[in-house]
Amino acid sequence: MSAAVVPALAPPRRAWVTDLPLLLVAAVWGASYLAAKGITTTHTVIAVLVLRFAIVLPALAVAGWRGLRALSGAQWRGAGLLGLVLSGIFLLETYGVVHTSATNAGLIISLTMIFTPLAEAAVTRVRPSGAFLAAAGLSVLGVVLLTQGGGFTSPSGGDLLMLLAALARTVHVLAMARIKAVQDADSLSLTTVQLGSAVAVFAVLAAAPGTGPAPWTVAADFGAAEWAGLIFLSVFCTLFAFFVQMWSVRRTSPSRVSLLLGTEPLWAAAVGIAIGGERLGVLGVVGAVLVLAGTAWGRRRADVDAEPGPDRPASA
Repeated sequence: MSAAVVPALAPPRRAWVTDLPLLLVAAVWGASYLAAKGITTTHTVIAVLVLRFAIVLPALAVAGWRGLRALSGAQWRGAGLLGLVLSGIFLLETYGVVHTSATNAGLIISLTMIFTPLAEAAVTRVRPSGAFLAAAGLSVLGVVLLTQGGGFTSPSGGDLLMLLAALARTVHVLAMARIKAVQDADSLSLTTVQLGSAVAVFAVLAAAPGTGPAPWTVAADFGAAEWAGLIFLSVFCTLFAFFVQMWSVRRTSPSRVSLLLGTEPLWAAAVGIAIGGERLGVLGVVGAVLVLAGTAWGRRRADVDAEPGPDRPASA
């Protein structure tokens, strides 16, 4: 996405007009783990994913119809490939949150902010700074402590799935940066094709035997609370979040957008504890603090390391 950077000395009131919607997006994303946990079981993951994205896909297609028609064949293929990766991310995240706490899910997935610069460094063969590696180590230690209950035990299956989801998000980010065909594509059209590809994958899986009840069967069994959770995930966590990002990134800097959206794990922990009644324990609290500190420190170090310097060209 292209972005128009506002002056650094923008009036505080104007800055808050942009910041508040982004904080709302971070908050609803943080709450999405508890919402998904509340309406999903091991047997209904695929059906819920079909319902979640099928609700918003028509609205995105109508809004971006002109851009969709303008996409080239290479852009369609590139966006479709990204959609396949995206489907894997949502499958891992949704199965993961069913088998772990919403707090753990939100904090573990935040490791994407550490994994992405590390993976990029491996691809470009540019060694990250010692400070960034220290931040990464702090985050990993935090996750180890976070996944412990009353003592040192093996991480749950859900914790491991969320860790794989964080790695899959990293692959998605790197693929978006490496697939040249999609770099100049309209953001709305790119997102619509990706979600469409993901829904196609979920629909195929839902039609396969042994993958759980059909989406319409699950929808028929939903009560008011489940429908409220599904609409929250579809409308607020997907449609609202996407359009706020598009609106905000044109009015402020990408770094500020990233910083505000980076508060997602804080909201996930707050919602899980305050509304979901989850408890971390002493080790869990220490681990959560280390994860938040490590990812925040790592994000800042990654920004510093990316700045051009005497020994680093601007193209890096």
